[in-house]
Amino acid sequence: MEEKMRLGQAADAREVAYSSLIKPQAREPYDPNVAFEEYHFYANKTREEELGLTAPHSNVRKLFQKASQTDVQDHIPSTTLTEADFRNPEKRLQITDEEWTNASRAFRSASAGACFFLITTDILGPYGSGYTMGTLGWGPGVAFYTVFGLMAGYSGYLVYRVFLGVDSYEFPAKNYGDLAFRTVGRYGRYITNFCQGLGLLLITGQVTIQFGQNISQISKFKLCYAVCPVIFACAGFVISQIRTLRAYGWVANLAVWLNIFVILMTMGIMANTPPNYAVAILGSAGSAVNRTSILPDAQGNYPPIIHYNNIPPDGLIGALNGMLSGVLAYAGVQLFVEFLAEMRRPRDFIKAMWGAQFFIYSVYLIYGCVIYYLQGQYSYNPSYQGVSAYGWQTAGNMITLIGALIAGGLYGNIGIKVVYNNIFLDIFKAPPLTTRVGKIMYATLCPIWWIIAFVIAAAIPDYMGFVSVISASLLLNLTYSFPPLFALSFDVQKNAIRQGEGFDPSTGRVMREDSAIQRHIRGFFTGGMFQVGINIWHVLYFLASLSMCGLGMYAAVTGMIDAFTTDQLTSFTCVSPLNLNA
Repeated sequence: MEEKMRLGQAADAREVAYSSLIKPQAREPYDPNVAFEEYHFYANKTREEELGLTAPHSNVRKLFQKASQTDVQDHIPSTTLTEADFRNPEKRLQITDEEWTNASRAFRSASAGACFFLITTDILGPYGSGYTMGTLGWGPGVAFYTVFGLMAGYSGYLVYRVFLGVDSYEFPAKNYGDLAFRTVGRYGRYITNFCQGLGLLLITGQVTIQFGQNISQISKFKLCYAVCPVIFACAGFVISQIRTLRAYGWVANLAVWLNIFVILMTMGIMANTPPNYAVAILGSAGSAVNRTSILPDAQGNYPPIIHYNNIPPDGLIGALNGMLSGVLAYAGVQLFVEFLAEMRRPRDFIKAMWGAQFFIYSVYLIYGCVIYYLQGQYSYNPSYQGVSAYGWQTAGNMITLIGALIAGGLYGNIGIKVVYNNIFLDIFKAPPLTTRVGKIMYATLCPIWWIIAFVIAAAIPDYMGFVSVISASLLLNLTYSFPPLFALSFDVQKNAIRQGEGFDPSTGRVMREDSAIQRHIRGFFTGGMFQVGINIWHVLYFLASLSMCGLGMYAAVTGMIDAFTTDQLTSFTCVSPLNLNA
């Protein structure tokens, strides 16, 4: 009898009983008692089911059909669950397994094609690439776009791989912070959500200020400048009302082609006209690394175009700020989970991601090199405002304004979802966005989001410094620091699972044989030499990204201090910062 009791106690010590067959629908949205093994079990189950699904077909007519019609045609299971079913704990217990998984399936309808255009819309906007090339020089500029583009693609692959390993119909991963929660823990989720939410808010503000300047320039500075960003923000929160990324994919398609037209137009015009010398002092490569190279002499003649093979002499701070402007080009990885979460077949995402990354890299590098060759140190950010012919300058302003509204709407769309899912849904127990009340709350949050973004950005007069601070403090970490950390934690926990361990769906128990520290050490050194090498590489990648963040913050803050030593206009005045005659 004593021997049986001893064996029973030993068996209890070997298992961690987080639940006694508690169904996923009965869990809180971020229940810390759900173990990694349970997430991974249901993820494998979902991936197997998705193998039998057909890829969704893109048809523009579906944008104008009722949701029920579209669901029938696409064989997406419908759901009758209401906000009361989600909000009331007792009613959540009455939701069947089929109803719960169908609610998740119904939300997943985006195709790989839609994701391709969403990624290119989010990242494609190469109008600062000539400026970046001008601050870095030919060699470092080409190396920067090549290395950072490759690593951004690799980070996207890591996010994709971790998502497939922890997302399921039972426990859907809806945002970037969910990956952090399921691999690193609750504090990782808090940090990730804070960085992503703040980053998207500041990017929305940055886009609002930049294209408020567009509107000001189009009006020939006759419209009070303080009104211009407000006009853009009003249009932005209207387009942010598009809630599903599947529908947004069609709008994103338009933005990509508009950007390509402006790219070709500006290269053609710059090849036949001189640089816009007058505005060079406001945001050209020369203004960042060597101001004397863009200032006229006593007779009013501007210096000839200069090219550098390496970083310009005494231009290290300017080069770092130019590089941070380029980091903005590859800052879309933070949105990949939101794209994956709405795909019917997430495995197809890898094709869309690598295709988009190669396309973006090619456009950025070619366009940046051409602009730098044509305008040298006068390469302006954004490049279409560096066109000296006013008519073509206005055409660039107007066309990019449409594309910026689409991109800004995308930032608002994802940002609002991050705030809603992690504050209203988690803390205030609001219903999911798929319910009627959730849709109303989303519509209410849109104008509030854009107002806050405008006020923050408008209060900062140094636009390029503002971009550098965002890139160094937030975007670098979101794109290059977090993915290897999540992938490392995922691999360590997955490889630590031994034969006989893991999640048992029949009992709801998670079997583990040793302590967390022992499991982490074993998981790090398990999987063969190649896997151990990958783990070490991810540690180095993570530390190198943090170092780059620190160096970037030093350059950004130094640049901001220099900018604030001179009087500059904020966006709350009627005088446009582009109006040199004011």
